[in-house]
Amino acid sequence: MELRQLSTFIRVAQFKSFSKAAESLGYSQSAVTVQIRQLEEELHTRLFDRMGKRITLTDPGAQFLSRAYDVLNEVNKARLSVADAGELHGRLHIGTIESLCFAKLPAVLRQFWQRHPQVVVHVTTGEPETLIEQMERGELDLIYILDEPRYNNNWRKMMEQREDVVFVASPALGEELARVPALKLEQLMDKPFYLTEREENYRRVLDRFLASRGVVLTPFLECSDTSFIIKMLETSRGISLLPWYAVERSVQQGRLSLLDVTDFHIKLYRQLFSHKEKWCTREMDEFVRLMEEGNP
Repeated sequence: MELRQLSTFIRVAQFKSFSKAAESLGYSQSAVTVQIRQLEEELHTRLFDRMGKRITLTDPGAQFLSRAYDVLNEVNKARLSVADAGELHGRLHIGTIESLCFAKLPAVLRQFWQRHPQVVVHVTTGEPETLIEQMERGELDLIYILDEPRYNNNWRKMMEQREDVVFVASPALGEELARVPALKLEQLMDKPFYLTEREENYRRVLDRFLASRGVVLTPFLECSDTSFIIKMLETSRGISLLPWYAVERSVQQGRLSLLDVTDFHIKLYRQLFSHKEKWCTREMDEFVRLMEEGNP
């Protein structure tokens, strides 16, 4: 049994396709087919059911997949143990959502650069689903997202921190609403809302809550750029639902008002992932360590 056979097996399981796995690995499809056949012959079991163009793991295949991840992870740890312990000088590609990028990443990246100035860091922003797809394809080393708790046997979860998502308004509107006793969400429906686009994490939770009450919210503004929404709120009468980390400074400086909406509360989680098949480089380990150290 060879390590390349395990890597090929994992890639076929991920893509559910021999041709897509071959393309991602730079092999011919016939080479992938031969490697899987040799692996099945050595294990004396069928790893995949092949029904036309559809590929699915058999029960033994699903069990072997978990073990294959463990084997490659241990091999990568062994490689790291004998790697050059000198200054880091590789590359690190991080995927994150826009609000975390501007509110949380600068501090940890500043520390990372001070300690490891030779490392080239590339940051890609996008929505959680897009970033997850990129991680699955091996295009990102780490993804840092805000969402409901995510779990997948193919991923390593390296950090999870709870984060409040809050309603905020312009100071003038906030002062007006502060006089409303036991403020409820339905009392805000006639106000202009500035929200992230539909299907984005906390917007999705809000829409689900309103739908359960038969309410449809049509915002005045939809934008994926959280910093732009904050600027709009600071200069005009409006309301938004945003992570506390994104608006904390504006609230403390009096440029935004925090609304106490009594019947609606959201807690999401900042989560840091890598793919189990991804070799954990020293650059990745150091970034995770700094994240844990500072809990940004």
